Amino acid sequence: RESNRIFFIFWEACKADDRSYGMCYLKNRRSGFSFMSSAESVAQATITSDARFGILSKSGSDAKKMFTDKVVPISTNYPFFFKPIQDGMDRPKTELAYRVPASKLTKKSIANTELQQELTGLDTTIDWKNTGDNSYDGEKLRLLVHDESGKWEKPDNILNSWRVTKTCLRLGRRIIGKCMMGSTSNALDKGGGNFKKLYRDSNVTERNANGQTKSGMYSLFIPMEWNMEGFIDKHGMPVFRKPQRAVEGIDGMDIDVGVLDYWENEVDSLKNDPDALNEFYRQFPRTENHAFRDESKNTLFNLSRLYEQIDYNDGIETQRVVQRGNFSWSNGKRDTEVVWTPDPKGRFYVSWIPPRELRNRVVDKNGTKHPGNEHIGAFGCDSYDISGTVGGGGSNGALHGFTKINFDGPSNYFFLEYISRPQTAEIFYEDVLMACVFYGMPVLAENNKPRLLYHFKNRGYRGFSLSRPDKHKNDLSKAERELGGIPSSSAVISIHAEAIESYIEKHVGFTNEGSGNMYFTRTLLDWANYDINNRTKYDATVSSGFAIMANNRYVEQPQKVVKEINVTFAKYNNGGIRSSILR
Repeated sequence: RESNRIFFIFWEACKADDRSYGMCYLKNRRSGFSFMSSAESVAQATITSDARFGILSKSGSDAKKMFTDKVVPISTNYPFFFKPIQDGMDRPKTELAYRVPASKLTKKSIANTELQQELTGLDTTIDWKNTGDNSYDGEKLRLLVHDESGKWEKPDNILNSWRVTKTCLRLGRRIIGKCMMGSTSNALDKGGGNFKKLYRDSNVTERNANGQTKSGMYSLFIPMEWNMEGFIDKHGMPVFRKPQRAVEGIDGMDIDVGVLDYWENEVDSLKNDPDALNEFYRQFPRTENHAFRDESKNTLFNLSRLYEQIDYNDGIETQRVVQRGNFSWSNGKRDTEVVWTPDPKGRFYVSWIPPRELRNRVVDKNGTKHPGNEHIGAFGCDSYDISGTVGGGGSNGALHGFTKINFDGPSNYFFLEYISRPQTAEIFYEDVLMACVFYGMPVLAENNKPRLLYHFKNRGYRGFSLSRPDKHKNDLSKAERELGGIPSSSAVISIHAEAIESYIEKHVGFTNEGSGNMYFTRTLLDWANYDINNRTKYDATVSSGFAIMANNRYVEQPQKVVKEINVTFAKYNNGGIRSSILR
């Protein structure tokens, strides 16, 4: 098939390039990668001497199955004139060894030197290993097949494994072996996220000074339309669009509709079922973003709009919109002026910086500092109180900036994203404070973790800390009046989710006004996976929702109770000269 030809041309290019460690193939389902890589293992092993070929998969049993069900039968079915001398059983379970079988040393065998010279083996083996970060550690490999590498679940990690097995393919700076890695992508939290990072690090257009990609491999993706069953003609070419006359397929059946027509019809029929549409994209991807989509998990929000925006964000033009960097106090002197410094390793991602006259607008009211651009926008923050946790875990701190009506820039627009956990909590608090001062905007933060709020108050910035927007100031508790902030109560959680849902429907994806302008993909993915019953790990969702609530502040007015007043009027008898009261 044409898709197989493209695959092997790419693979030959990886083998010919002495800077490449091999390929990282993002595949479609049923694309034949396991058979192709098994065939390549046997093909190379039968013409190579003194070499070792290895197989890894998402589990040891999967690697064994690939070895016994594919590699061994391919070798067994080789023509006798291509098959080297083989040691052991004809259908081995753990190792396929192309070497002279061992035999007892006798006087007769030692004397028969001519026979020994005829039986010359390759001394080459193909085997498999159980899945683990240290599989094949320290061993020299000519070829490593990494099958189902997008499905390694915890505690196994494909990123850690690749760092180890990569060393098996080189001697110093010289690359002596290649890796053939391929997989569909699991859900992001089930190994797909690590494989996605490895795939992105294999982009051939992004190389270091040594001419290599970050991973050392080269990435390849072949869209589903090149290899979908039922749409391949008898010459192995895909039928993309409806032919004028029916075309004979590779299976002998007529093809009267194109694969793209079929795919688009399926997409149209699933428009009103976001979960089903999302799964269809995952199973039959036409783009890398389709292939890396996460499982829907019954999310609250509109997945179609979220992934429309994610696909749009991966465009080159959109990537230029977002800058990365850090904020700092001018000359290191606190409570003066905050400056922005671009830095490719910075903790902040920003897509809009206000004009100079709007920066650092701080108003002093009776010794307390207040934001000068509160009319433009506000921040939302999901904070934490403990710098470190046992084992080094803990959720991230998150901060999002969001505008409302903005005559000096974009309106209804997320302009800042911060999702990080610095070494100390104090660094995070200062980061949040500097962002607020630079933009001159207040922040709505969760008050269940009050250390951030105390940080603001103790530095004289209580005016930057918004009080909860769902209550009148007279109904606030003493702590809420002192520090501001909003609790994570059940009522607030519901309003919070509704705020995000409304924003997505109006401003994310392809709306009536065109493409959306939410350029922070990490937050979009967090929204896509959000579980309202388990909010702990969704820091970006919590933070961004507070930012929307801060800009859409409203107070539920208490219902007025009308008291009935009984008024009785005296009655008089107006007969005669003088009226008299009636009793």
